[in-house]
Amino acid sequence: MIKQRATNVHWHEGDITKADRERLNGHRAVCLWFTGLSGSGKSTIAREVEKILYERGIHAYVLDGDNIRHGLNKDLGFSPEDRSENIRRIGEVAKLFVDAGFIVMTAFISPYRKDRDNVRKLMKEGEFAEIYIKCTIDVCEARDPKGLYKKARAGEIKEFTGISAPYEEPVNPELVIDTSVEDDVRVNASKVVAFLEENGYLQIPQEVASAEVQK
Repeated sequence: MIKQRATNVHWHEGDITKADRERLNGHRAVCLWFTGLSGSGKSTIAREVEKILYERGIHAYVLDGDNIRHGLNKDLGFSPEDRSENIRRIGEVAKLFVDAGFIVMTAFISPYRKDRDNVRKLMKEGEFAEIYIKCTIDVCEARDPKGLYKKARAGEIKEFTGISAPYEEPVNPELVIDTSVEDDVRVNASKVVAFLEENGYLQIPQEVASAEVQK
């Protein structure tokens, strides 16, 4: 647990709430946390879901693991400690997106259960959904879209998840998509959209819709 180092800082509540922003957007906010091995299809599926939601007028955004390491987390490596800090930071960013009323999707290997559970604890009930993009290591390695497994096998990449570093599978994820069985991106993305529909995320409750902005 990171301790607060800065002193004399105070949380400042705004007049506009998350519910207000959800009402404006016309849908609920949630963090869809895609986790799985490299090459399992996390980013590809998340991007397809983003496209489908965009076409439906839904405010959605993807936080991609590689992209985040080009900026916010460019100072982090792949040691267990750095991996945990990587997930802690992106968890805080995802929390802000949820507060802003977005459907935010994070596509990170996030190999440790404790780190994923800590992100879940940052958010309120119903604001976090863990989506396990399940795929066997053999299939991921056969795909190897970025050539990373080949480099890991050659010893050129240290602490590579699934080869020289562990991956802890989710125990009770909200959704499991096995891409070693079904690898059609549109089909798999549709499963995520169906999850959102079935759980009421693509609309807002009537009582919220009819409420006035708090003054």
